[in-house]
Formats: sequence, structure tokens, C-alpha cells
Amino acid sequence: MNLSTSRALVRLAALLPPETAHRLALRALASGLLPRDTTPDDPVMAVELFGRRFRNPVGIAAGFDKHAEAIAGMLAQGAGFVEIGGVTPLPQPGNPRPRLFRLAEDRAVINRMGFNSEGSAAVVERLARFRRDDPAATGIVGVNIGMNKETRDPAADFAHGVRVFAPHADFLVINVSSPNTPGLRSLQGRAALSSLLGRVGEALGEAVSARAPALLVKVAPDLDEAGVADVAEVLLDLRRPAGALLVQGLIVGNTTIARPDGLRSPHRKQAGGLSGRPLFDLSTQVLARFHGALGGAMPLVGVGGISSGADAYAKIRAGATLVQLYSALVYDGPALIGRIRRDLAALLKADGFTSVAEAVGTAAVRPV
Repeated sequence: MNLSTSRALVRLAALLPPETAHRLALRALASGLLPRDTTPDDPVMAVELFGRRFRNPVGIAAGFDKHAEAIAGMLAQGAGFVEIGGVTPLPQPGNPRPRLFRLAEDRAVINRMGFNSEGSAAVVERLARFRRDDPAATGIVGVNIGMNKETRDPAADFAHGVRVFAPHADFLVINVSSPNTPGLRSLQGRAALSSLLGRVGEALGEAVSARAPALLVKVAPDLDEAGVADVAEVLLDLRRPAGALLVQGLIVGNTTIARPDGLRSPHRKQAGGLSGRPLFDLSTQVLARFHGALGGAMPLVGVGGISSGADAYAKIRAGATLVQLYSALVYDGPALIGRIRRDLAALLKADGFTSVAEAVGTAAVRPV
């Protein structure tokens, strides 16, 4: 997509309520009406991970395409991978509207969607159809798995998602980090996380899949030093029967419940998770802390406030192997994906790196 078309779409979307604008964007992407980005990726951008080859490390974060409606459309815009969801076992409406707010003055978003989901049956049907029928079906697709709000057994909900989606996904994400589902973030504690992942591991072992998906965990950017240490210890302790780590990657992180100083938007006091530019520093610092705590034992995915090639490069140098976008697309449109790809490739080569892997963790980031 060219820059002028992208800007026109952003101007139109800004006139609409945020959730309405998002629905229309998904429909446009799903329809194939938006021009494809056919620019080839520079070879420096290729990433080999989880037994898959990512054409580039720039992906779309969970929350953008919750119901697997526009996978091919996002891959056609140049994304190296797409993470759909979060998906709950049973359909649920989420929180009452309004529940999504633009903080335009801060290039940020606050959401309290509440894990609105069409449920695993509807979403897996679309994902299976994409895999079967779409010419872009070789794209890397992950599924973000969540729990129903009223569940009495969170681990059973996550295990259900693993069994359902394992045959169709390249990676599965256990989401214990949304601030909008009561009790979910408590699963990041040492004992709760260890128990949860133990049951998830059993479900993954039982799942029928020709090519086993990688298992990732998504955590909040609000973890303190002790919380980071607890999560890292659990991830390093859990092993498969053959001795390999059960969890193969960590996503840092979700939205924040913090409200940094300097927010200007009148929506800044809305309840929910904050994402976008104000989250960049916090999420990058916590990413770097996890990189140190895990000692390179597993790859990290950097999320939070990325809106340029320089931002993506900073995440990589802080410890990320892959990065993900969401909120910046609200303000810059899908043309942002191509711009980040081009600028990131140029930055890598300017510093003498021949691959993304060479640049991972090469910069020290100030502690939180």
C-alpha cells in the first residue's frame, strides 16, 4: 500500500468511533481491496525460529484480528507473521461499549475490551479455511489463547485452546497478561504459572498436529524485578519429557495499567490497558530485564509502542528476536509495516549486522 492511500484511510478512520473504524479496517483487509505490498524483504531481515522461516521479524500483535478474519490481508501488507486472538473457549461479548479510546495527542490507545471473542469453534474454522484455501497460507500464524471470564478452571480453558488450535497454528500464546479479565494477571505468579503451564504442556502433548506449534507465554510490562525473576525461573524449570524447554518463547508485553506522566488526552483517565507510544520505554526496559534473566535460553518478542524502524531496532538490540505492532497502525495505517521493514533493514546493515539474530541483545538498556 502506498503512503497516500494509507493516509487517506487514517483520516477517514479518525472520523469514526474507534471500534467502528477497527471493524471497517478489518473488512477492508479481508476483502482484498487494499493494494498488496509486493516489495521484497531484504535478506538481512529473514529469521529462522521455531522450525519456521519468518520473511521478516515485523508482526501484528494479538487484539488486531481477534476472530481470524483478515489473516491473508495483513500478510499481504508485508507482515512477517500475524497473531490472531485472544480466543476464549466459549463466545463472550466482552465489556460494554465504549471500551476503546484513542489518545491522539499521545499516539496511544486505551482499551477495556474484556476478551470479546467469537469462541474457539468459530475462529478455528476460519483459521483452518485460511490454511486450506488461501494462496498466502504459507504465512506464519500464531494464536493467542485466553480464558472465559466466568470460568472456574482457567487451566482447563487454556488446555482446550491448545488442543483446538495446535493442528493449525505455527505458535500458540498463553496469555496471562490482559488487565481486563479479572484474575488473569494473578496467573503470572510463580506457583500459579507453573501449575497452569504444566497442564498446558499435557494438552500440547495430547494434541494431534503434523508439525507441533511452538508454545509462548505473554506477560505484562508491569512486572517488577521479583516478578520477572519468578516468571523466568518457572520458564527455565519446565521441561518436556525429552528435556527441552516446554515454553519456547516469551512475549513482552501486553498493555499497561500504569499512566505515565505527561499524558495529554482527555481520555487518559479511562479504565483499561494503555498501549502505544507512552508504553515504549517501560516495555523495552522490562524486555531487556527478561533478556538478562533468561540468559538467551529462549527468544523474546518485543511489543509496546513501536512506530518506526528505529523503535523496532531498539527492541531487537534490547533482546527481541521478533517485534509486533498494533496501536501505531491506528495512526499511520498499514503502510507503516513496509516503512518499518525498510528502515529496520537499513539500520541493521548500517551497523554491520548481516542478520537480525546478530543484533539481538547488543545494547544495554537502563533498568526500570
